[in-house]
Amino acid sequence: MSYDGNEWVTIYRSGNERDCRERALVLQAVGTAYLIRREADAFTLSVAAMDAARCLAELDAYAIENRDWGTAPPTARQRADGWNGVLGFVAVMSVMPVLQKRQAFGVDWFSLGKTHAGLIRQGEWWRTVTALTLHVDLEHVLSNLVIGSLVGLFVGRSLGSGLAWCSILVAGALGNYVNAWVHPPEHTSVGSSTAVFAALGLLAAYAWWQRRTRSTSRLERWAPLVGGVLLLSFLGTGGGRTDVTAHIFGFLCGIPFGALCGRLSDGVVSTKRTQFLIGLAALAILVIAWAFALMPRV
Repeated sequence: MSYDGNEWVTIYRSGNERDCRERALVLQAVGTAYLIRREADAFTLSVAAMDAARCLAELDAYAIENRDWGTAPPTARQRADGWNGVLGFVAVMSVMPVLQKRQAFGVDWFSLGKTHAGLIRQGEWWRTVTALTLHVDLEHVLSNLVIGSLVGLFVGRSLGSGLAWCSILVAGALGNYVNAWVHPPEHTSVGSSTAVFAALGLLAAYAWWQRRTRSTSRLERWAPLVGGVLLLSFLGTGGGRTDVTAHIFGFLCGIPFGALCGRLSDGVVSTKRTQFLIGLAALAILVIAWAFALMPRV
């Protein structure tokens, strides 16, 4: 609604636009002009100065009438369609098996890139990243590709593709790093599944953070994390070649990233330029890791 005068008085302020719009409906119902504005750290609901006292009374009455009712669970904020990140993931997962199988450029990609607990402990950190791009066989690639694309799509829609996949990559690498310290030095593994479960943990924690300040029931607030754990137990603990601890640590490493991303305001990461730069950072991490892996050892 609009107002021809110049004096607007702020009668409500919130960090969430939905709260302002909910109260604006109350004002709209009584035929009062209002203005919702976005400021640096909050959204504000303003009315004409001459209507301020009456509107405050209306909002107080509304609050009293609804104080015993829980608010509906918030709808997930969508920053992007998420497909750019998925396409990048698919591209990497499609190219690396070809390089690996053909030993392109005379390089044994599998040997140089797989995780090796002893070598990682000795400082070969890049293996925690490069191993995420390698797989044992076609079945291994396809299963991670399907599940990773699906989970990554949801994370990308919530955070934006750049922030989503950079967080997934780093959390997955951290999962591999922690995993290297709980196994014997000779332990090795490959596969993007550690990053896939990091994405699952990230998504669950992000959804939990979005709900934690809402006056929803405890069950509703904790449902995303409980659901994430159930999916981890269902998808991440089967199969004879499954590195279960890598999946668990990937999931656990994704949780703090999800909570951190939940604290970021939209203004920090919502621009296409910022998302593009963060996406480039993820690509740079991948390229640098493989550069270290391919570097001749003296």
